[in-house]
Formats: sequence, C-alpha cells, structure tokens
Amino acid sequence: MSIVIPPADPVLAKLARHAGDQVRFSRGQRIFTSAEAGQHLYIMRSGKVKIVGSTDGGREHLLSICGPPDMFGELSVFDPGPRASTATAVTDVSAISIGRADLRQQMNAHPELAEHLLRLLARSLRRCNTMVGEAIFADAPGRVAKVLLELATRFGESHPAGIQVDHELSQEEIAQYVGARRETVNKVLSRFADRGWVQVMHKSVLILDPESLAWRAR
Repeated sequence: MSIVIPPADPVLAKLARHAGDQVRFSRGQRIFTSAEAGQHLYIMRSGKVKIVGSTDGGREHLLSICGPPDMFGELSVFDPGPRASTATAVTDVSAISIGRADLRQQMNAHPELAEHLLRLLARSLRRCNTMVGEAIFADAPGRVAKVLLELATRFGESHPAGIQVDHELSQEEIAQYVGARRETVNKVLSRFADRGWVQVMHKSVLILDPESLAWRAR
C-alpha cells in the first residue's frame, strides 16, 4: 500500500526536515521484505518502488508502484508488527526515512501532523476500496485502461504524439496489478495498439488517445 501526497505538502516537508534521513537504494534492491519488523516509513524523492504482496502459496500480487511524492511502509510504523508486503526499488531511488520514535515525537509536538497523516491513510483506504470494487465488477480491458491512465497521471511526460509513460513494469507485473493473466493483458494491450490508442514498448507505453482509454475505463 502506498499513500499519494500532494506535490507541495508543507506538513510532510517539515516532517522530513526535522525527523528524516536521506537514504538511497539501487535498482533491484530490496528496501524491506514481508514479515520483517517495520521500524521506518519512507517518503519518495526520486525513482520508483514497487510494493508486492504474496500468498502462503507463493503467488505474488503487485499492490502499488510508488514515485515522488508517495509515502510507503507506514502501516508497520503506525501499527507495530511484521511487514505485510515487500518493497523493491524498480529504479535507483532517493527517499526520506523516518523512524517510529522520531515520528511519534513529531506527532506529539505537532498534533496537526497526526490529523494530516490520518487524512492520507483515509485516502489510501478509499483507493483500496475502489480497486477491490473494480476487480469485482470491471472487465480486464477496463482495468488495464484505468491503470494506464493512472500511470500516465503519475509518471507521464509530454510527447509530440501523446503521453510517454516509462512505468518500468513488465507485462507480468501489470497483470498482477490489474488482477488478470499475463496473456490477457498482452491481448488487451495489442488490441489497444491496433486501435491506435497506445504504442507499447519495453516497460513503457506511449498513450496516443487518452480519451478513448478514458472511455474504455468507465
């Protein structure tokens, strides 16, 4: 789970200045693993991190892809216990690490921080509820279209032909994210490409017709 925070958030910026340490992770490096004790939360400064959950049978599911200015790893800090997911750097990553004791001290000194973090947690829970509903009621093409638009909103850059999205995810990871088989996602992306909506490349996509994608995502 990740929490999307506003790009210019003075409350969290103040928290990072007074209680945070800058940390760096290399592409492919594990930041934390499922079941280990959680002592720190992280606020992204640059790069991308994937948050993955797994079943007892070993099946993995991509829960979220984080980038600036997302916050992740917060659950085990607010509710002490083992991590429920694994975080891995998809690219080289720079982040702010904040320990439980420092966070508690700042929340005691600045009550508005606690209210602010509760608001972010509520926003994250609302997003999770939406994703569960979509997994139940939306078809695979609709879910893929919605995820492409979400990635475009968060990571897209202007391109002469549309919106370039370097998401850094494999088709298997996209399939995990939307709750579908990789073969299904491959067919959906090929269909979108045939219609001229997208151009699919290795771990990136060029969105040519966002309006049609938005229509399909409904």
